[in-house]
Amino acid sequence: QVQLVESGGGLVHSGGSLRLSCSASGRSFGTYGMAWFRQTPGKEREFVAAINWSGTPTYYADTVKGRFTISRDTAKNTMFLQMNNLKPEDTAVYSCARRQFAYTSGDVNSPERYDTWGQGTQVTVSS
Repeated sequence: QVQLVESGGGLVHSGGSLRLSCSASGRSFGTYGMAWFRQTPGKEREFVAAINWSGTPTYYADTVKGRFTISRDTAKNTMFLQMNNLKPEDTAVYSCARRQFAYTSGDVNSPERYDTWGQGTQVTVSS
């Protein structure tokens, strides 16, 4: 069974940067679309960014477009989220997710399209 493990979260000042990583166990990493979501207490899970199984195209929430970059390294079974110009409203637990079915790409911002999730990593941005 595939497992996803996030790392790279932490505390950063407003305007700073962080790079999150999502390491996947098992094979077939390169055949599944992946995504990042975030959640704060009392709120629903929010879509952040997604990447197709081939590496392109990529998709972003309007709130992070131009500041965040999603990428993947299939040889290392790892996905990344480079976060620049961070804002206090970016504070959340960030989780990576793998799509339920290989070679699919519709509704990338819907959590229901993903069936494997990491445990999450906390990102805190101070003002």
